[in-house]
Amino acid sequence: MHPAVAVGLVFGGCCSNVVFLELLVRRFPGCGNIVTFSQFLFIALEGFVFEANFGRKRPAIPIRNYFIMVAMFFTVSVVNNYALNLNIAMPLHMIFRSGSLIASMALGIIILKKRYSVSKYSSIALVSLGIFTCTFMSAKQVASDSSSHQEDGPQAFLWWLLGIAALTFALLMSARMGIFQETLYKKFGKHSKEALFYNHALPLPGFLLLAPNIYQHAVLFSQSELFQVPVIGLTLPIMWFYLLMNVITQYVCIRGVFILTTECTSLTVTLVVTLRKFVSLIFSILYFQNPFTGWHWLGTAFVFVGTLMYTELWSSLGPLLARCRGRGRPEERKEQ
Repeated sequence: MHPAVAVGLVFGGCCSNVVFLELLVRRFPGCGNIVTFSQFLFIALEGFVFEANFGRKRPAIPIRNYFIMVAMFFTVSVVNNYALNLNIAMPLHMIFRSGSLIASMALGIIILKKRYSVSKYSSIALVSLGIFTCTFMSAKQVASDSSSHQEDGPQAFLWWLLGIAALTFALLMSARMGIFQETLYKKFGKHSKEALFYNHALPLPGFLLLAPNIYQHAVLFSQSELFQVPVIGLTLPIMWFYLLMNVITQYVCIRGVFILTTECTSLTVTLVVTLRKFVSLIFSILYFQNPFTGWHWLGTAFVFVGTLMYTELWSSLGPLLARCRGRGRPEERKEQ
């Protein structure tokens, strides 16, 4: 598949996914569990048919390693979605998750004993400054809103602090999972589709712990107003429509990223994903009119400029485009 198609899938799928997620959490802030469960179930069923061949295909990576990876992946997914129930606005949620480079570098230094250039440390410092700026301004905003609602003001701010702690934990856990995944791929080879299937299939029993919350929101979704789906004319509760579209767009997003990783360099993937996050952020602010001050814009600029500095885009833009399939040399593509 041509890389341009994969880029289209990433932008179309991932940006649409954020829109439908925000439509869901604005109506029911605590619906993160049913969203996560639906996404996991859909991707697991697709992988069971097309990757695992109805369970007849043996995994290339020993299953015990997947259990470790799955424990981390399940935790990260649930905590990230649940943070939206802790007074965390969607723009701050997206900016905070863009700080994955910080966590990856920190754990890379501690666990893998890696060393980086001065430019890498500078870019990470810029990303850290951006996230701190956005978080600090959001804290002031939450504190201001809390003071205007004296009856639940302190409690709202404490929930926000817990949300920040949850996002920080998920960020570090995600970075640790990336390092574990990297060591597995070095030992057993890259099997991204297989990992995608097991990462979504094995955690499904864990959702039994969340079953009461999932059932509660399923009932609430069913009680929402009816919506007629264009073209096909199907009528269903609008929250179920939003959830269905969220699941489908999540799958398109993941597939697009997977195709990019097989067709282009990791530098290209990082660039595309970063730009996609920026587009999602702008859309969330403008369309949903989320509060966003000049300081938030400054912090956002720090995050994305720092990310692009980390990828050394400026010195690599020419070779970057040539390394995609159809433009680069065969031996370069084999390294992917």
